[in-house]
Amino acid sequence: MRAVAKQITVHIPEDFAGKRLDKALAELCPEYSRSSIQKWLRDGLVLLDDEVPRQRDRVTGGEQIEVAVPEALVPDWLPEPIELDVRYQDQHLMVINKPAGLVVHPGAGNDHGTMLNALLFADPNLAVLPRAGIVHRLDKDTSGLLVVARSDIARNRLIAQLSQRSLKRGYLALVCGVMISGGTVEEPIGRDRHDRRRMTVTERGKPALTHFRIAQRFRAHTLLRVALDTGRTHQIRVHMKYLGFPLLGDPVYGGRLRIPAHATGRLREALQGFRRQALHASDLELAHPVTGETLNWRQPPPPDMSRLTEALDEDTRRHGG
Repeated sequence: MRAVAKQITVHIPEDFAGKRLDKALAELCPEYSRSSIQKWLRDGLVLLDDEVPRQRDRVTGGEQIEVAVPEALVPDWLPEPIELDVRYQDQHLMVINKPAGLVVHPGAGNDHGTMLNALLFADPNLAVLPRAGIVHRLDKDTSGLLVVARSDIARNRLIAQLSQRSLKRGYLALVCGVMISGGTVEEPIGRDRHDRRRMTVTERGKPALTHFRIAQRFRAHTLLRVALDTGRTHQIRVHMKYLGFPLLGDPVYGGRLRIPAHATGRLREALQGFRRQALHASDLELAHPVTGETLNWRQPPPPDMSRLTEALDEDTRRHGG
């Protein structure tokens, strides 16, 4: 058993009568996640009036709860002096503008050089939070805005906003083909049975909902503004491929490079030199996890994507578009 970090005592209010114990504790101790509280109950670290309860037990009001909060297990991740573009920070959260090419979290084949390693260098206190406070991710070659929690209470409340779909994320996506109008894709996404590295639309998948509208049309491509109601792996990339408009430059779902007939030299060079999916997390809106204040950020696309859209625009105007 892990060493006890601290002992906390709480009293169940009378108006909590009838609530499940794990739910009551989660409300009374918002700095801890409900999953942590449930694990402590399973591990026998919680006493209800000096008795070991079950998480599904109901409270009647007036009970005394004692919790032996265990020490956090700190993973063996090393801080690394990797520069981060911090767009906002206070004692509870940090908003990062992630560059394309930076992996967010260590994994197979990426045990160092990640955003998580950079975060631990920028703020060593993040070592005690799960995943160093990272509550959502971006693919390695997707650029843009990402929020990181700097406290337990911020992490739990930001995760709750994600699950309640009140944390809003907007993207710029450049797709192959000319779309007629915006719309919504509501198709489940799951692992591809034939290639475990890929995701696909499948009845066996989890619900996924993507909204998109046209920002600008070019001769053979379309710039979209995309909003997510869910956060499935590769969601935008998979849904756009499903519609028949894969992201330009996508090495997994994009297919071969398409260059418009009689393309300008600048456009041909820009298309051939763009080596990632043309996807940028441009907008982020959330309620501050402590003050409740609505906060929002908008980040212009990085130079590689801006040069590409400028070349597409120039080519379209030159051909009378």
